[in-house]
Amino acid sequence: MPAERNASMVHLRLEEGYRFTVDFGDGLGPLTMDEPPPLGGAEGPNASAVLGAAVGNCLSASLAYCLRRAHLDVVGLSADVEVAPQRDERGRLRIGSVQVHLRPVVDGGGEGRLTRCLELFEDFCVVTASVRRGIPVEVRVDPEVLPTSGTAHDSAEEGPA
Repeated sequence: MPAERNASMVHLRLEEGYRFTVDFGDGLGPLTMDEPPPLGGAEGPNASAVLGAAVGNCLSASLAYCLRRAHLDVVGLSADVEVAPQRDERGRLRIGSVQVHLRPVVDGGGEGRLTRCLELFEDFCVVTASVRRGIPVEVRVDPEVLPTSGTAHDSAEEGPA
């Protein structure tokens, strides 16, 4: 199957020790990645942390998109991601699981639409769906619904528009 036309190209360059400069080719500043001691100097995130950030960002963006399409006002959204290492059968360190905790804050009055988004959004996260092919990813969402003035319309049948 051919690659999609929007494939991403990332360039990495070894600087010193285990510290790399990552250029995403998008005109934004580079990212420094490094291993923690004793290998590296912890001058940037390591690959496991960047994987966790990619999963958390993709899920957060997917949830925000679904909520906005459902005409819910996203007042805030935060995520915590834990990338849990474990040893494989040969004693090699691997990523055993990824746990994501999302906390969206939305204006009230759209509980049915919020519930529908919580059922849908994970399926549209490209990174998480891909990572799940080899690593378990657990997602927990604890939404905060702000009080509403009672003017918003809600229906359990409503879904993202």
